[in-house]
Amino acid sequence: MHRGIYCLVFQNGACTEKVGALGFIKFPGGFHVYIGSALGPAGLARVSRHIRCAREGIERPRWHVDYLLASDAFTLESVYCIPTGDRLECRLASLIQGRPVPGFGCSDCNCTSHLFSFLSHPREHIDRAASILGLSAHSKTIKT
Repeated sequence: MHRGIYCLVFQNGACTEKVGALGFIKFPGGFHVYIGSALGPAGLARVSRHIRCAREGIERPRWHVDYLLASDAFTLESVYCIPTGDRLECRLASLIQGRPVPGFGCSDCNCTSHLFSFLSHPREHIDRAASILGLSAHSKTIKT
């Protein structure tokens, strides 16, 4: 299985959601990009779990992103997979030029955030950030 980085692209209206220990967060309407790592044994198959959770729901959210996947306010619009064997998700997050959601998805690193908001679809931002790292992002539109 390929390993790498993935970006989940959500579309949402303005809302406030409870996100675990982070508490209630006000999200602007538009798009949000979550950057995750899939370097473990299952690799990018982790993305399949996120798609399944977006379609079927989650009883007990475990990670910050699970709260968005379980929310009726957020729709998983597309996924970008970026094959790499290197731990570059934090570097990619630092290159994404959206508005960060402080503390989201980065409890195991020193990043400000791994979730960013945009007014329009962030495909160009994701492609540009991957390109700066010498990588290619492969996208898939999700029908939930």
